[in-house]
Amino acid sequence: MSSAATSNTQTPPFDVWNTSLGTAARSIGSHAFPDALAVTLRLLAPFQMMNGFLYSPDGHAFDLYNEKIVAKRSVIVDRYLAGAFVLDPFYDAICNDNSERMIVMRDLAPDDFTQTEYFRLHYATTEIVDEIGFVLKLESDFVGVLSLSRTGIAPLFSGEDLVRLRAAAPVICALGERHWFHVPSLSLDSQTAPPASKIEHPALTKRELEIVTLILKGHSTLSLAAVLSLSPNTVKVHRRQVYAKLNISSQAELFRLFLA
Repeated sequence: MSSAATSNTQTPPFDVWNTSLGTAARSIGSHAFPDALAVTLRLLAPFQMMNGFLYSPDGHAFDLYNEKIVAKRSVIVDRYLAGAFVLDPFYDAICNDNSERMIVMRDLAPDDFTQTEYFRLHYATTEIVDEIGFVLKLESDFVGVLSLSRTGIAPLFSGEDLVRLRAAAPVICALGERHWFHVPSLSLDSQTAPPASKIEHPALTKRELEIVTLILKGHSTLSLAAVLSLSPNTVKVHRRQVYAKLNISSQAELFRLFLA
């Protein structure tokens, strides 16, 4: 999550942007829409992958758009939907605020995110190096996140890239919502969805489960203390108690216990 690299992309001429945006708008409701939207967004900033997930108000995750992913589906989609999504900073963000907007992974990720088992076993294997998302409010209180990712050796989104994309967010969210609004009722079968994923354990108190969840998401001791309004020493005591109750000694064991 280092600082953004520079980018040579410039704001497209107004007529070029309008033409591309019009093409995307006319394709709403057809299979051509995602490609048309991607073409429009690449006028603002290049990226290697556009994909998206859908989240229900009762804690399930579904595939929104993953037709042109650049890594194995088992890594980016299946493992994520099976439960890894509960540790995703994007999922955390929409649980706290589901308003339409652009979100940026490196602004949301906790301070020790890259040290987590989630990052090592899931996020890093997707080869994503930077990611932004557009939050979409869909029917029945479902929320979608349409992501643009830089992968492999690509540079991070620059500050100028983010300014352009954020300025376009209202219209991108509006188009995405119009296209995918009825996906929850038309395409999803909640009966076949995996059980709603939660971090829970009968031996742990509510406070201890909060500690576990924040550890797994990538919060350091200092970050945990700030989030929970506790002293760092109190956090360390809680952490030792959790590890003792669960008979474990590392975050890797904690991850396997809750999200293997």
